Amino acid sequence: MKDLFAPWRIEYIRMEKHEGCIFCDFPKESEDEKNLILHRGKHAFVIMNNYPYNPGHVMVAPYRHVGSWEELSDEEIIEMHHLVSLMIRAIRRRMNPQGFNIGANLGRVAGAGIEDHVHVHIVPRWNGDTNFMPVIADTKVIPQAIEETYRELKEEIERITSA
Repeated sequence: MKDLFAPWRIEYIRMEKHEGCIFCDFPKESEDEKNLILHRGKHAFVIMNNYPYNPGHVMVAPYRHVGSWEELSDEEIIEMHHLVSLMIRAIRRRMNPQGFNIGANLGRVAGAGIEDHVHVHIVPRWNGDTNFMPVIADTKVIPQAIEETYRELKEEIERITSA
């Protein structure tokens, strides 16, 4: 057996898990960097996934606590789609992925980790990002610290939105 040393991961492992709804609670706080909120709109916002599948994995959610897609207002749906487009542009410019997975997991059986607050996942994909590690070692390698990804994407969003 071989060891994979990743000492920076201990901070992630020891991190307290949030009780409640992050999509409701985090936007109410004024600590966007700590809470990984990248961008705020009028009806929806963008937050990084603290448990990413790949670097740059973000989520778009409405501020309002809504558990089903059909309960979203037209304003929320439109802004969420605009924010998905914004994030694709920012991630593409900064991280240069070859593709994206974009979608919403509606209900626990569909894979929703937070099933009572609708959100859309945006996961950048690179050729070879799924390799032997998850299959053989049951380990996913995230090659960039969340804080570094946050700073890079935040800069790019500000560049795009100020143009």
